[in-house]
Amino acid sequence: MIRVVLVDDQPLIRSGLRVLIADTPDLEVVGEAGNGAEAVELVQRLRPDVAIMDIRMPGMDGIEATRRVNADPESTTRVLVLTTFDDDEYVYGALRAGASGFLVKDMPLKTILDGIRVVAAGDALIAPSVTRRLIEEFAARPEPAAPTRRAVVDGITDREREVLTLVGRGLSNAEIAEELTISVATAKAHLARLFTKLDARDRVHLVILAYETGLVAPPG
Repeated sequence: MIRVVLVDDQPLIRSGLRVLIADTPDLEVVGEAGNGAEAVELVQRLRPDVAIMDIRMPGMDGIEATRRVNADPESTTRVLVLTTFDDDEYVYGALRAGASGFLVKDMPLKTILDGIRVVAAGDALIAPSVTRRLIEEFAARPEPAAPTRRAVVDGITDREREVLTLVGRGLSNAEIAEELTISVATAKAHLARLFTKLDARDRVHLVILAYETGLVAPPG
């Protein structure tokens, strides 16, 4: 059973998600919060597997709440941002704060349920409809990679740098293996080392790092 906390300042949204999840055998809503401060307290107390987090909320927003959840060394809760597409500027901040995924509220219900399972399993995802816009527009905004940021990837091998670049371009493990003429298992092994060496929480944060260090540049 995947234990879920719902965080949204709109009771109607929380109610709809609660009803949706109630009809799903492997998911269970264990708590609800109407703002970021309540969410942090609830996560600390209940230790759910996944927190479904809105961004724009009164008081503490979802970005700060996500940052605090991930700053807790005892927390194993994964944050899945579920918001409107108009909030995409805030989503980039949420991903940098440690969110494991981003979905929009008008996506099919099955996609949202599958997203909860993906995040709970330790993987990461961004809605395909917004991935390109999110990465190209907001990964381009930080200042050009400074020497200190480039130093982050100085400790990885040439092959790991190639893998990180391909991850930044959005390739899957199978596509990386084909591109580099290696096995999928070897590609996964390189990724595992990148997670450790770069202290990356998941694949989403490897993508962000690839852009911030200049290994991948937005088109144009």
